[in-house]
Amino acid sequence: MSIPSVPYFLFLGLVFLAYWPLSRFRALSLGVVLFANYFFYARYDLTYLFLIPAASTADFLIGLALDRSRNAPLRRLLVSLSLVVNLGMLVSIRYTGDAISALQPLAGQVFPGWQVLLPLGLSFYAFQSLTYTLDIYRRDAKATTSYLTHLTAVSFFPTTLAGPITRVSVLISQFSRPGRDFAEKHAGKAFFLIGLGAAKKLLIADYLGENLVNRIFDFPALYSAAEVALGVVAYAFQLYYDFSGYTDIALGSALLLGIQLPANFKQPYLATDIADFWRRWHISLSNWLRDYLYFSLPGLRSKWKGFTYLNLVITMTLGGIWHGPSWNFAIWGLLHGSALAVTRWWQTRPGKPSSEAAPTLWMRLAARTGTFSFVCLAWVFFRADSLDGAMAVLRHLGTLSVGFANLNAGLWVTLVVAVCAHFVPERWYGKTLETWQGLPALAQAATLVVLAAIIQFVASTGSAPFIYQRF
Repeated sequence: MSIPSVPYFLFLGLVFLAYWPLSRFRALSLGVVLFANYFFYARYDLTYLFLIPAASTADFLIGLALDRSRNAPLRRLLVSLSLVVNLGMLVSIRYTGDAISALQPLAGQVFPGWQVLLPLGLSFYAFQSLTYTLDIYRRDAKATTSYLTHLTAVSFFPTTLAGPITRVSVLISQFSRPGRDFAEKHAGKAFFLIGLGAAKKLLIADYLGENLVNRIFDFPALYSAAEVALGVVAYAFQLYYDFSGYTDIALGSALLLGIQLPANFKQPYLATDIADFWRRWHISLSNWLRDYLYFSLPGLRSKWKGFTYLNLVITMTLGGIWHGPSWNFAIWGLLHGSALAVTRWWQTRPGKPSSEAAPTLWMRLAARTGTFSFVCLAWVFFRADSLDGAMAVLRHLGTLSVGFANLNAGLWVTLVVAVCAHFVPERWYGKTLETWQGLPALAQAATLVVLAAIIQFVASTGSAPFIYQRF
């Protein structure tokens, strides 16, 4: 079930209509959401109907044992078991694809139609699920005694494909609120976010990908260096609008059920350094890496500050490899980890003045331009299909040839809209949302109908899969 699509919105509407009449009956309303969660997984592969309940049940029992135990060795054993269950499931699905692909032709001769590869890597499920047991282990959260609430929260369908990664304890507390009523103001915001997300995905991200980015990265030699550079910049915005578009739809979908998910983006290409970029880009993942990986690495309390820089590099390199077991992702993570280490050193360097003059407008502009250029350079490794493909793009950029014969008016307009929309001041966004929420329901519905017609006209071929869905 692709998002956004007519089947998904029909599915969401049915869940909404079934959920709220039962909202005062906690068990029944949770049952509706849990059924929706598992139905959503089953639409991709029925195998998930075994994997997800089994892993969720294991974490529920481990959480209860962690909450009640005071024995340190036993608690370490229990949390290690949770790590094995979740990361083991993740690795078995995500990183054995090549071996399985090699075996499938042989197995297919014995078992015709045999298929093992699963379409969802479950990364976001595993990371979200681990927040529950790790938080209980650290005494940052209490275990729930409601098996139904845990199953519902840990598999919540809006976060399934690409987050945002939400602490399970936060979801449990929201699902546990008694007598929850439907709030019209939440509905207005939800429809605004869903419409905005669909527009980001279908009108900007997919258009840039299909008409420029894919062609540039597949055949860079057919384009001038200037066109390749624009293709790299276009990919930066394609990825942003694709991912933030999904996040908006996820936030809106959850809000229709009265659940608030955390923000995942905050104008990342306005960042003035790499640390600032990761406070703005994929915020839920960067927070997860910081809270559960970086702070768990050895040496942070050591007097030798080199551990701080080394652990930043290790954290981001592992974060890169999480995206896929390839040199491209490892290099992407290494580049960001090294940049974070350099940034941390500069901000804490010996002899740094206790108070520095506020940066001028030109200094901020230079910092943002430099940061954006570095991020785009690293995106080349993230996007290319192989290391050779990334190097081909970089080599062609080095030719410095200029020409724009392959760019049509539609691409220029879409790029300009993408850039301008990204840099819209936050207060403008807030004012627009406030105005939208003040409109009559009929006016909101009419606006969404017009948006749907525009999307149907521009994106008549349908929606491409979300980029982060494969992670």
